[in-house]
Parts: sequence; structure tokens; C-alpha cells
Amino acid sequence: MKLQAFGDTLGISTKRATLGTAFALGLVLPPICLVIDAIIKTVAPLASPAAGTFGFTSPAMAEQGTPTRRQSEALEAYNNAAKKFESLLTLRRAQLSSGQPLPNLPGQALYLARNDMISAYKDLTDALPSKIGKPNKFGIPPAYLDAETEPLLAEYRKLFDLMEAPPSIAQKSDTPFKDVADLGIAIARAKGLDATNAEIAGRISLGIFFAETNGNQNAGNARSNKYKGSFQTGPSEDRIGQERWAAIKRQVAAFDPALSLRDDGEEARAGGLDHRWNHWTAVRDGLMSTHADIFPQVARIAKVLPDPIDQMKFFELMQIIPTPTRAALRSGDLLATKISDPTIMGYLRNNSTFAFGQADRARTSANYREILDAMWLFNAKFEQARSKFDGIKATTGQ
Repeated sequence: MKLQAFGDTLGISTKRATLGTAFALGLVLPPICLVIDAIIKTVAPLASPAAGTFGFTSPAMAEQGTPTRRQSEALEAYNNAAKKFESLLTLRRAQLSSGQPLPNLPGQALYLARNDMISAYKDLTDALPSKIGKPNKFGIPPAYLDAETEPLLAEYRKLFDLMEAPPSIAQKSDTPFKDVADLGIAIARAKGLDATNAEIAGRISLGIFFAETNGNQNAGNARSNKYKGSFQTGPSEDRIGQERWAAIKRQVAAFDPALSLRDDGEEARAGGLDHRWNHWTAVRDGLMSTHADIFPQVARIAKVLPDPIDQMKFFELMQIIPTPTRAALRSGDLLATKISDPTIMGYLRNNSTFAFGQADRARTSANYREILDAMWLFNAKFEQARSKFDGIKATTGQ
């Protein structure tokens, strides 16, 4: 099971936070009472004092004069979840701004609180569909997120950027996105793919980079002490990747000597450093350990999944639930293959798939078409990866 860096991020911006202690003092982020008040004001008409303590009523509630117990409980649960999320954001911002020591896995509590807020809102809109509001800038379905809470999620993103910043020993690349695409294409060619399908593999590789770290090289992981680096690999994955790369290195050198020379330089540069803290070697080893042996199936995968975003999602599932995903690929009917193992469903939920709201969490099974559709939290990342890849192609003429 992979604990995603950046807590399955909701935003794409990699800008560092500059809010400082202003956030902790409540000078930037609006108090949650204002957020909830804005939510309430989106529902009309306003309830009379006799309608209870919730301060609003939907048209359906107006007809019956009072909210149902389910609606009242859902609203209270959402208010509490949103307040808790804001409180944790405020605490973590204050700790970071004042240089206080952070707890072990400082992102995990934020991740869970964010999920609780989204889940509670989905439960609220299930109980009261009229609460589904306008689209939000994160591309999350409106039934799962009220747009008034965007500032909370923006702060969440900034805090993860700080908590998962690369260590001082990390070795960055001046061309991080091109490196990922070049390595993906080279590995695919070594696996026998033609130019067209190797290009698809390169684009998928860039998608995995964005899914794992939001496109940030040498990222730490505020939710796990095991996974790190540009592809968020563990020690065993990195070791396996190095061994598998050594097995094809001569083959790569024969058709792309420039890339082979670059690889020699990065190996010398890394020396005895954990390879996961060198962007080039982390990407290379991550691709080799988990994805390279699936690259020969790219043509077949692209035929079943013609949408590039679905292709990226499928390969991301190779990171999250590799064994059942490989089995699905071998089944001959990938999209209809069903997952029903409770442990595997739990791994999906831990990576923000079927994770939000009682109805989603109650699911005991899903086929791969349903799983891919439920991975909407990855859509924005993969769209940016596709855009980056198109830009690289336009620049290099590949």
C-alpha cells in the first residue's frame, strides 16, 4: 500500500507558502463560521426561528416545516468536521511559522481531517441534494465539496509543500519534467515498443510523477517515513529498480548514447547517497521497479483505454494496488474485472478512491471502470502532466 506524498493533493500550485503567522492569527483564512454562514446563505428561504437552530431550510424542508433528523445530523457533522479541519490547519501553520517541532507524520492528521470534511459534505448533500453548489477551482465534484471551503484546501496544499520540501542533500534537476519523459521513452524502447507507443509510455511516466508528488522533485512524505523522492519509492523498490536498470543499460546506450552518458553522470553525482534523493535516479529506478515490465502492454492498454487520463490512472493503480491490477490486465476484460477483497478496497480508500461519504465507503466491490471513474481527485494532476508532455514535445520536436 502506498501512502501518497502530498496527501493526495487537491491543488496543483507548487508555490511556497508566505502567509506566515498571519494564518495562525486568523488574518488570512476566514473563520469557519463565515464559511458555514456562506454555505447557509446558499440555501433559500431562510428558516424562521421556529424552524430550529440550524439557521436555514431547503425548499424541501420548508414544505415539511423542519429538517429531518438525518438532515440535521448531517449538517452538524459537516460543521464539526470543517471546524476541526480549520483548527488543525491553524495549529500546523503556527508550528511551522514558529519553528516548533512537528509530530511524527505531520501530514496524516491533516489528510484525515480533510477527508472527514469532504466525506461529511458528501453525506450532507446525499441527505439534502439542494446543498450541491457551484463548481470549485480544484475540480472536485460539487457534491463532495462546497466552494466556500476553497481557502481551507489552498492552505492544506501550502502546508504540505512546506512539510514535504526536499532535504538539503537532495540533488535536483534543471529539467525535471523532460527527465521523466526521456527516461520513460527510453525504457519503453528498451522493452521493444515502437516510437508511437514509447511516446505514450513517456506521457504516462510524467503522469505518475504528478500523481506521486504533484510534479515536485525530490519530495519528502509527510504521511510516511518509508516512501520518498520523485517517485515516492520505498527502499526495496529502489533497489529492485537499480538492478533492473543495470540489466538494460547497455541496450539503452546502443540507441540513446546521450541518455546513457547522462545516466553515468547522475550515478557519479549520487555516489553513496540514497538514490531516491537524486531526481534522475529516483525516477529511473521507480519506473524500472514498478512499471517497466508493463510497458510492453501499452498498445493493448491504449486500445482498451484510449483516454490518456485513464491510461495514467491505470498505471497509478500499479503503484497503489499492483497485484490485482496486473491480474486485471491478464484477465482479458480489464474494465469488467471486479475488486471485492476488503483489504484491497481499503488500499483504494487510503488513496482517495471511494473514500468520501458513507455511500462511497460502504461499497464492498467495484470493477476497474468504476475505480477509474472514482479517481477524480487525480484528474487535475494528470491534465497538467499531459500539458507538460505536449510542451516538451513541442520544444524538442520529439
